[in-house]
Amino acid sequence: MRFDIITLFPDFFTSPLSSGLLGKALTKEIAEVYLTNPRDFTTDKHHKADDEPYGGGVGMVLKPEPIFAAVESLPVLPRRQVILLTPQGETMTQPIFKQLVQDFDQLVLLCGHYEGIDERISALVTREISLGDFVLTGGEIPAIALINGVTRLLPGTVGKAESLKAESFEAGLLDYPHYTRPAEFRGMKVPEVLLSGNHAEIKRWQDQQQLQRTRDRRPDLLAKLGLDLESDLENTGSNSEDK
Repeated sequence: MRFDIITLFPDFFTSPLSSGLLGKALTKEIAEVYLTNPRDFTTDKHHKADDEPYGGGVGMVLKPEPIFAAVESLPVLPRRQVILLTPQGETMTQPIFKQLVQDFDQLVLLCGHYEGIDERISALVTREISLGDFVLTGGEIPAIALINGVTRLLPGTVGKAESLKAESFEAGLLDYPHYTRPAEFRGMKVPEVLLSGNHAEIKRWQDQQQLQRTRDRRPDLLAKLGLDLESDLENTGSNSEDK
């Protein structure tokens, strides 16, 4: 997977792209990230990439010329999507990450700033994606979140591919609780079922906990799946002692 980031602040990505699993994936060339600064394509002595909005108003707007020139300087892979990171886009989700991995080999990420972009830049864009219903200072944080979420789904990034199948949102539900040693810490004990060695019972407990946790924290997800919680809890062998 190739990522091309169009950003006024390329230094922002130095640490995130060199840390953890993402850094290892880039070192192993599972994915590639290229940074392009629109200021490098300006023609004035001050390298001005923004200007005052027509019609008045506060703030500055990103100019179309340097953005177009930056995008047009990039190689074009056959399966490419140009994504604008904007609060007006569709909310970033796990299914979006999976679809991007399956359908594309190149993602061009446009990081907005200031009051936004000149609307004519939208002619370059094939998709708009948002990190959520809030406003940040720029598109760099959503861009690194998208790169992280997509890259970890690429083969070879995560050591055990099976671990990706049991995570939150993979089946539309939140993940079940996880525990490790010691079996008791400050009076808090690991559920007995996890120490039993009975894999069928453990699986039932995990399924039940996924449903219970989703009901308690994200009931909207259950509604999307059309699940009847009470009947599903019965089918997974719900036991109040295992909460």
